[in-house]
Amino acid sequence: MAEAHQAVGFQFTVRPDGVDFKLSQEVIKNIYLSGVTAWKKKAIQFKNGVLAGVYPASPSSWLIVVIAMMSSLYIHIDLSMGMMDTIKENLPYRDCMSVQTRAVLSAILFATGLWLFLIYLLRYTLKALLSYHGWIFESHGKMSTSTKVWLCLVKMFSGRRPLLYSFQASLPRLPVPSVDDTIHRYLESVRPLLDNEQYNKMELLASDFKENKAAQLQRCLILKSWWATNYVSDWWEEYIYLRGRSPIMVNSNFYIMDLLYVTPTHRQAARAGNVVHAMLQYRRKLERGELAPLRALGTVPMCSTQMERMFNTTRIPGIETDFVQHLTDRKHLVVFHKGRFFQVWLYTGGRHLLPSELETQFQRILNDTSEPQPGELKLAALTAGYRVPWAQARIKYFSQGINKVSLDAIESAAFFLTLDDEPQGYDPAKTNSLDSYAKSLLHGKCYDRWFDKSFTLISYPNGKMGVNVEHSWADAPIVGHMWEYILATDCFHLGYTEEGHCKGDVNKNLPHPTRLQWQIPNECQNVIETSYLSAKQIADDVDFHGYLFAEFGKGLIKKCRTSPDAFIQLALQLAQFRDQHVFCLTYESSMTRMFRDGRTETVRSCTSEAVAFVRAMEDKSKNDLNRLALFRKAAEKHQNMYRLAMTGSGIDRHLFCLYIVSKYLGVDSPFLTKVLSEPWKLSTSQTPQQQLNLVDINKFPKYVCGGGGFGPVADDGYGVSYIIVGENLITFHISSKFSSPDTDSYRFGQHIQKAMLDIQALFKPENDKTAQNAKYVHLENGKKHI
Repeated sequence: MAEAHQAVGFQFTVRPDGVDFKLSQEVIKNIYLSGVTAWKKKAIQFKNGVLAGVYPASPSSWLIVVIAMMSSLYIHIDLSMGMMDTIKENLPYRDCMSVQTRAVLSAILFATGLWLFLIYLLRYTLKALLSYHGWIFESHGKMSTSTKVWLCLVKMFSGRRPLLYSFQASLPRLPVPSVDDTIHRYLESVRPLLDNEQYNKMELLASDFKENKAAQLQRCLILKSWWATNYVSDWWEEYIYLRGRSPIMVNSNFYIMDLLYVTPTHRQAARAGNVVHAMLQYRRKLERGELAPLRALGTVPMCSTQMERMFNTTRIPGIETDFVQHLTDRKHLVVFHKGRFFQVWLYTGGRHLLPSELETQFQRILNDTSEPQPGELKLAALTAGYRVPWAQARIKYFSQGINKVSLDAIESAAFFLTLDDEPQGYDPAKTNSLDSYAKSLLHGKCYDRWFDKSFTLISYPNGKMGVNVEHSWADAPIVGHMWEYILATDCFHLGYTEEGHCKGDVNKNLPHPTRLQWQIPNECQNVIETSYLSAKQIADDVDFHGYLFAEFGKGLIKKCRTSPDAFIQLALQLAQFRDQHVFCLTYESSMTRMFRDGRTETVRSCTSEAVAFVRAMEDKSKNDLNRLALFRKAAEKHQNMYRLAMTGSGIDRHLFCLYIVSKYLGVDSPFLTKVLSEPWKLSTSQTPQQQLNLVDINKFPKYVCGGGGFGPVADDGYGVSYIIVGENLITFHISSKFSSPDTDSYRFGQHIQKAMLDIQALFKPENDKTAQNAKYVHLENGKKHI
């Protein structure tokens, strides 16, 4: 685009007396503004880099220390205890300096050294404070005196106005749990799933591993934890994501929905224009590090490393393993519409395109009636199929010539946009609208999303939006943070005209979007078709059910003095048992971002306490008082497991890393092999709401996001994602496979609804701590609020 734009304004004529150059004034102006913007951006990044680099101190504090040391020269009080004199006597070229110059220079050098020492002292003090996690194990609403003192100290050492990456150097490293603790917790987690004979065999395997092989593997892991910033994350990314050779569509990628009840405009190009512009604003803040760091309790910082690769990032296929390519300062976008790929320039005159200008560009694409080139229509199916054929085709057909240029344009784009041609979105009047919407976001037509991009933004003809996200580079809360900002900016800051267009003047002089050109031979088209057919088979097998639970929500659950997440997880256990009549290994994702480079840990939600509660619910001889007592015990156990996972004392990441070390060392461990081969038949995840300050849900109750979801992890299991929205709504995203005769997503959704209501019926509004008279709770406090 930039080359084409400049070619219009640049002309030359060869004459007998030389070459006559003509460069238009408009081109010179654009070049000048682009240069100014680039240097301004570098200056801001440098400034913010310095601010984050010296945090929790500030550059001005260096001046204060220097002034203090300089003052000591004149009041004849040596604050350095003789160190400035030593520096003065050992300065190079001191014979060429006056006594006064040497004194001043020695004071500056000492002050700088003292200042750097104080910065490191503050950082390590803060790191030591952040290594304390006792606060997370305290009862909700109660805070001990020691925790209050700790919070005050954290606030004091955290400084003021931190930037996104200010706390990175102060975050503690993820600790390596002891082998004894991990094995103990593991055996405890599988006890309710095994009979006595199976459990005794597992105990023998665990005992043999602990006595003969664990010590060597643990030593290697501890050594790695000292050397690397995080002993899990790099291996997790490589072996769980990048080395997988099966399709990433459905199996790995996940999706996030638009607002449920509100569509700001029904004009596709206008909505896409506002959202893309909001994304560019977010990217600018991200690149400059100007976003506020996320903090638990408003004080405890979370790691921001994953956010670095949100834009300009693509997963590149390989024969044995993929790799993540992250670029900087990408200035274009690639758009897919009806089988054609277009490149759209995102800058003009050194600034972002305005929403109205982006709307114009996208409308031009929508109006384009050209046909796809041979092989172009289903080209993106290569990213949806198996990884090895895609890697081989990329090397053979896309490593040179015009195909390489076009593929580079896609892989180097800021992100990928699909202008879909079929309307989607939640419609209460249509029974399966949420199901269709989710499947469209998760896999689409298998060839209309570039599944390798960090994310694909999807725009529908009715104005609805959504995102499909590649999973290797980051986890759902990272993209969720961006999406919350986008939706709030789109609706409450940018807005639309009465006709539904983007606000602002229309610039019709922008260069048109450019079609990407392809020369795809028949052999490559056969590979594309094969990838498409394999991907379509996976997509057609996805049985999805979206369910809005509006009978009650977080508000009523909290009145029952229990954790909303524990409440939902126990409801899922009850629903699972009623659906399958057996208990199963259950995966719940928990974050470990309180540690440097932390990602996730597994909470094994199917505990002995949860099993006892579920059995009591199904036992007609039990009364509600007994069931309630068992529920509280199970909820407390789940909360404790969740807290252990968050604080680095989980089970699965430690065992996973021990397994990787065993493979490197050639150590065969039947115990680790058994652990890593166990299927997760119920995989669950909560989508958190992280920026509640962006939208006042009480004032704007309809401006709520539908959350997101993922495909089933096991062939005969369920994937369940849920988001707790406001006080009165919980949205469930349930996936399974049609090919499994044992699963049915709609049936499981009905079981979840019944389980939620049955558990709620154990409580009364006036429920006291002993819950002596608990029977039923009235639903008028939990009526639908939409």
